[in-house]
Amino acid sequence: MSTFVRRAAVGAVLALLLGSSPALAASGSDVSADPNAAPSRLAASGPETRAAAANSRPVSGQNPQAGPEFKQASGIWSVTSPETVLRNTVSDADGDKSTETFEVWTTDANGKAKDKVKLVDDQYGVLVSPAVASGKTAEVTVPAGKLKPGVTYTFHTSAFDGHLYETEWSPWAKFRIAAYTTFPAPQASSSIDPVAESPQEIFRSDPGALAIRKSGGKNCSKPDDQGRQVCLKFHPASQKSQKSLFSAKASVPDLVSWCSAKPSGHDYITRNDACLNDVGSAELIFTSGGDKDKPPFGMATFNFQQRLKAYPNKTAGGSDFAEFDQQLFVTPTSIDPQLLGVRLTWNAGTVCDHCTSTQVAWKDYLTGASAGGYWLDSEVDKTQVASTTTKWTGTGKETIDLTWNMTAAVDVDLDLSAKANFGTSGNELKVRCDDLSTGSQTPGCVLPYYTPTYTVDTNLYPAAGAYYWFMQHRMTGAPGTGDAPLHYLGPDTTKTNSKGDKWTRADSRAVVCPKTWTRHPLDAALGEPTCDEFSMASTHESGGYPDAGNKYQVADGNECAQLYAAPSGSSFGIFADTRTDKSGPSTAEKCGRATIPGTQNEQAFTDLPAPSWRMLDGDAFYLSNPGFEHCTSTSSTCAWKKIS
Repeated sequence: MSTFVRRAAVGAVLALLLGSSPALAASGSDVSADPNAAPSRLAASGPETRAAAANSRPVSGQNPQAGPEFKQASGIWSVTSPETVLRNTVSDADGDKSTETFEVWTTDANGKAKDKVKLVDDQYGVLVSPAVASGKTAEVTVPAGKLKPGVTYTFHTSAFDGHLYETEWSPWAKFRIAAYTTFPAPQASSSIDPVAESPQEIFRSDPGALAIRKSGGKNCSKPDDQGRQVCLKFHPASQKSQKSLFSAKASVPDLVSWCSAKPSGHDYITRNDACLNDVGSAELIFTSGGDKDKPPFGMATFNFQQRLKAYPNKTAGGSDFAEFDQQLFVTPTSIDPQLLGVRLTWNAGTVCDHCTSTQVAWKDYLTGASAGGYWLDSEVDKTQVASTTTKWTGTGKETIDLTWNMTAAVDVDLDLSAKANFGTSGNELKVRCDDLSTGSQTPGCVLPYYTPTYTVDTNLYPAAGAYYWFMQHRMTGAPGTGDAPLHYLGPDTTKTNSKGDKWTRADSRAVVCPKTWTRHPLDAALGEPTCDEFSMASTHESGGYPDAGNKYQVADGNECAQLYAAPSGSSFGIFADTRTDKSGPSTAEKCGRATIPGTQNEQAFTDLPAPSWRMLDGDAFYLSNPGFEHCTSTSSTCAWKKIS
């Protein structure tokens, strides 16, 4: 054999051992730019070391996958993280462990491989998985900064068992990255009021007089020696019950200024106000005795509306004590002259250990003059207002029940009077006073049945709002919405930590966001990375809150959905953090842990709780993220909208 032939043979063997053919070595062509180059010619896993006849070649699976969340739509994998996880199975007839090489390309208009993406900074630009057993799935995670949202990519794999490459690449698989939510940089200003309240309609569980009027019943005095009686009979409220109220010339201010715009026949509350327009009307009937079928001697009819205001602090109430005030608006719509005159007495009581109430005082609604709850037949449509003030002088907290009844008498027979029950506060109108609430001037009172809504200012804190909205709608139970309000971790909690001190939000936060947890790096345009947990550490629904009734409790933050904020095209988005969970959030996670810009994380809940809410432990509240609530599902990207 000639020297040339021997050298050529040796060169061919060396080329085979180095994983490239003699022809390629001679030509100097760039295999990395050819999507169809044989796997053995891109020997990123190392050179082949034995002839094919001596060993079976490994084979890549036929269904390469991209995630998270490893879901396909129209033949394209929908990926929710730029740090994309690529997978494919591998098999080897000899039972050898094998690696897989993952090669990613951009695509042209026809979906074909166009430009190779350099996934690592070496001569190959591909990712190689750790070796896995035959029949198992090989996996790699693309480093940050290599892939961009909104671009359609395609990838394929080749297997290497330490000796031989497979002869063909796997089928191509296309994928596209899209954020769960997208949002811009924070706006310069916003009109959103995080603690604005909207009146909630209530349906009273103890309506008192309502039950009487619906049954057609009436309350009557005992007959006098002539068989005469005074009776009160109630009727449902109607629009006419507002006939003479809400005059701009009135001298007696309405305790609840917004109540005038609410319809008759409905009751509404906020955290501090109750507007009771469903008290209805009553007939005062004076019977002349004898034949029960005989027409009444005289009648009078009245319309009623009621107000209740609980002052959230002593400054608002105008005294050094916690205080709540009540009003009853009474308007006669007819008085028969034969009754001579009619007098009503409103009895407003409390079930309270530390309350003192003023006597009920009556005033003319228009003039403000003292009135006394008395009307002549000539004073039809002349509204009077009965008022009383209750001061709470206790310590700690106390929930106060209210009771109401009405006594009616007529001048034609002053010995007769009828007393009718107006009901009690039930659950809906109970007043709670305390001197415990943090962030509030103490003491003060509220109507705790009202469930306020905290509105995240998604104009100023869009990254935080995007994250909270996503978690609310991805987690089972949608905490903070509908029938699943959040519950505040208040200063009067009975939970304690390992030191015996009261459990605080810092204790809950340490479970989900311990100081040892490494925040995901953030793009410089977003700011300082911080750990943000959902549900918030200030709630009973926090993953760190220790209670047997907390269905969202976890042992540590690794059990939470893992997310982070990152650029998304010309804006930003919330993406899956694949460092801990390669599959991305499901509906099974009990909490969220995300890397969010520090300013947005820290300031999104600056106003919670509002001082006027006087939130104590276990108080319910809702959470609104208005810039994203036009979206109804997390199955596609929710784009932020500005709230004007």
